[in-house]
Amino acid sequence: MVRGTLTDTYVAAIQHELVDLPADTTRVGVVRQPTPWFHAAVDENIPALGPPTDLLESMRDVEEDMKMQGLCEEGAHNAAWDQVGFGEAYREYLESDDEAQAAVAALDDRLSSGESLALVCFENTEKKRCHRTILGEFLEAEA
Repeated sequence: MVRGTLTDTYVAAIQHELVDLPADTTRVGVVRQPTPWFHAAVDENIPALGPPTDLLESMRDVEEDMKMQGLCEEGAHNAAWDQVGFGEAYREYLESDDEAQAAVAALDDRLSSGESLALVCFENTEKKRCHRTILGEFLEAEA
């Protein structure tokens, strides 16, 4: 069996048709607390693969402080990511949380069975760092 492809994109790219996903790709949201309009852009959402709430809140707090200091939105986001150790904390969450581990295993099984998946979140990774990049690397390492 050929392993399915794994890609990622952001919700606005789907809404504004800025991304060309193959027709058979399942759009999997990886958002802890999706908005109602987010659901319309994805086929399903797996909240357990969104960053933990406390990590998101620390990131938002630091990001807001940095914006107040005059950094642009993207600059504040990326600087806050570094300051709170977001990448390391999210990797640790994927490795230690039972729900996250089960969700990663389920996605890996789907990829192994030939299903193609696109991980979807809010951030445009051309401008901002996003947990879905780490999740994608994590899934590729599982293969």
